[in-house]
Amino acid sequence: MKRIFIGIGGAVLILLIAGLALLPGVLEGQINRIVDGGPIEIPDDARAQHGELAVVDLHADTLLWARDPLERADRGHVDLPRLVDGNVTLQVFSVVTKVPRDQRYTGTSGDSDVITLLAMVQRWPARTWDSLFERALYQAEKLHRAEEAAPGELTIVRNAADIDRLIEARGDGNRPVGGLLATEGSHPLEGRLENVEKLYAAGYRMMGLTHFFDNELGGSLHGLSGEGLTDFGREAVREMERLNIIVDLAHASPAVVRDTLDIATRPVVVSHTGIRGACDSPRNLEDALMKRIADAGGLVGIGYWKGAVCDPAPAEIVKSIRYAIDFLGVDHVALGSDYDGAVPVAFDTSQLAILTSEMQKAGFTDEEIAKVMGGNAIRFFREQLPQG
Repeated sequence: MKRIFIGIGGAVLILLIAGLALLPGVLEGQINRIVDGGPIEIPDDARAQHGELAVVDLHADTLLWARDPLERADRGHVDLPRLVDGNVTLQVFSVVTKVPRDQRYTGTSGDSDVITLLAMVQRWPARTWDSLFERALYQAEKLHRAEEAAPGELTIVRNAADIDRLIEARGDGNRPVGGLLATEGSHPLEGRLENVEKLYAAGYRMMGLTHFFDNELGGSLHGLSGEGLTDFGREAVREMERLNIIVDLAHASPAVVRDTLDIATRPVVVSHTGIRGACDSPRNLEDALMKRIADAGGLVGIGYWKGAVCDPAPAEIVKSIRYAIDFLGVDHVALGSDYDGAVPVAFDTSQLAILTSEMQKAGFTDEEIAKVMGGNAIRFFREQLPQG
């Protein structure tokens, strides 16, 4: 009888381990969904025009999930084969290191974290289980390993010269994809200024200040305090600027945005957002602050999900882009999908030509399409990344 119980217990343990191994994929399949909006049909002329563009997306959380970014997946929104299908020149890979259990657009506390369990279930190294800094390093390592495994197909962009080499390499029918590392908030610094340079050494070239909760740098747009930059936050912004790390104000409180713009000597980005005048959502900053960001030479990435654009249908996304161009100026608008960021979207990165098609239908000029789809981002990175 004892042997029977041991056998049953072992079977239960095997099933539990198998279930835990499958859990990340099941979870991602539920939250990184593609909503069924009907068939996506892209006219030949739109597909041809899209194929001539340099396409850039300012934000995707792909490195968080338990799948190989080099392999085509049947879940999520981004991987290298689908980036190639979508003619993406450069994808910004943002890393998520902490997510509160009660995550919402207003009144979110940072007292809990679901990434700890996700890291354990996905079998991340034990060093990541209790360190946000190590989680950022680990996700950077994941992209570095992908680059090593796919030479000539994926290259990490660290400076302006890398941008030029990437564009040159994409001639003659070749389609290498660039990847730029960014942080979703600066809590991975763990309150230590020296960690800015350590993350820079790991390849990070863009850093958000806050995510869904207030942190050591200041208040979140979705947090409890509404406060601006702390003394540490000001020091961190200055250190980012010293290293030519691009400051990302997505998820920052209005007070943090104002304080950052008051001390910044370089343009900033809002990597994934909507425009309040086009979509009155608590996810979006007020228009006056967005205009101030653009007037300082900044770049605003328009997202593809309901909280940013109110309706994720491609034609509705294009309406937000049109509003942004008219309000901010055509040189300050880009794409910021928030792919793989626990948001349902209407299309994945392989189908990005649908935006080119919808912009054509909406009467955008060729110049407007080229700038929004990636031209503005290419110029911005050439100007703001280290020149080495």
